[in-house]
Amino acid sequence: MSLIKDLISIVGEEYVLNGKGKDTDQDELAAYLTDWRGRYTGRAQAIVRPANTQEVADVVKLCARYEVPIVTQGGNTGMCGGATPSNKGDAVLLVTTRLNHILNVDTVNDTITVQAGCILQQVQEAAAKQDRLFPLSLGAEGSCTIGGNLATNAGGTQVLRYGNARDLALGLEVVTPEGEVLNGLRSLRKDNTGYDLRNLYIGSEGTLGIITAATLKLYPQPVAECTALVAFESLDDALYMLNYSRKGFASKLEGFELMSAYCLQIVNECFPEQHLPLSLDHPWYALIHMADSDSEEQARATFQRVLEEAFNNDIIQDAVLAESIQQSQDLWHLRESIPLAEAIVGKGIKNDISVPISRIAPFVDDTNTALQTWYPGVRHIIFGHLGDGNLHYNIGAPEGEEEGFLAKQEEAFKIVFDSVTDYDGSISAEHGIGQLKKDMLPDYKDEVEISVMRKIKRALDPQGLMNPGKVIDSVDFDY
Repeated sequence: MSLIKDLISIVGEEYVLNGKGKDTDQDELAAYLTDWRGRYTGRAQAIVRPANTQEVADVVKLCARYEVPIVTQGGNTGMCGGATPSNKGDAVLLVTTRLNHILNVDTVNDTITVQAGCILQQVQEAAAKQDRLFPLSLGAEGSCTIGGNLATNAGGTQVLRYGNARDLALGLEVVTPEGEVLNGLRSLRKDNTGYDLRNLYIGSEGTLGIITAATLKLYPQPVAECTALVAFESLDDALYMLNYSRKGFASKLEGFELMSAYCLQIVNECFPEQHLPLSLDHPWYALIHMADSDSEEQARATFQRVLEEAFNNDIIQDAVLAESIQQSQDLWHLRESIPLAEAIVGKGIKNDISVPISRIAPFVDDTNTALQTWYPGVRHIIFGHLGDGNLHYNIGAPEGEEEGFLAKQEEAFKIVFDSVTDYDGSISAEHGIGQLKKDMLPDYKDEVEISVMRKIKRALDPQGLMNPGKVIDSVDFDY
């Protein structure tokens, strides 16, 4: 039998696409084979959509027997091309979106167990129905999947209080490269019985196995939430306000989202229907978000007191407090619209980096200067999660120079990544490595770390079939 016929025998003809059937929609194929940013387009022998863990395991066993690479894809919202196959056309693209069931919600243990193809928003809503909070929150939460969130160790806007995806996961179910099912769906906060395999698979971008289900932490729903948009004269002031907020709100501080004035300017230009409640007279702005489990009256009093003290001490220059849930959502919508506005004003060079919080201000000053020296007139599109040191340090081309500027992406990466390294940072904070940064990773990661990563890859995926050409290449594999 052929590979395609064998795949059909596992999942059914309806769930195997290979572009050769008369009724196959080429647009449907393209939706899987091109990444979200439109930067990578690959080919595949087939696109297969299994319905459960056993079908995933059977597909993996089949591919191992045929020695066919497997690329796993969830919602296809990645930023680094990690879920897009290469142009070789030899891989099977395994899409997890049919693994979309909520398996269990335990309100006593505060856990939820879900299949990997569940949309993030679906998990949030399932938790909310039980008066619980699943705090992972991203701009793509209406389309990204839990499997993808875990595979890239996603961050989001509430890392400051709850941590990233790794911190929210208690147990995983994983299909290994041999097609075995590793059943680690434990709901324990403490389990000291050997190597932490869960954390090995989280962030591995499908290069060591396929996550098919996860047990995740839940939290009580907050009684009250407060949001404010505030303005600063400098990054130093923003950092001072972050520390001031941590002291004033303690563990109630959930988000501190930094935005440059230019980010809000392009949102205002591209989406004039969105009301910008502050003037753009200051270089930096931030969304501050606090949640309280006591009372709404107490939460608002604390929130106003801290902001008023900061204003009186000249830490913040202007502020607007949301007076309703709708106003809070509108403020967050400004932040979430920045990537959309970026796409409208023109393609740029995106950087998802992190540096120690205390060194953010000099990093931005020095790197901005270096980029302007290299390519005068570039636009600095800087926003991100200040509370955990994660900046989306994006670079836009001068007007009318987009094509020539994008051709110099590697030069821009080197300037930014060299500066990140000088400031003891990381070239990837929450988007992963994928194929975008794979070749540069050995230049910015310790040689011994790279060696250990290669040993792990060879040990767990000896055939080199799991998402080849992503994250880490082993010298023993011909990619």
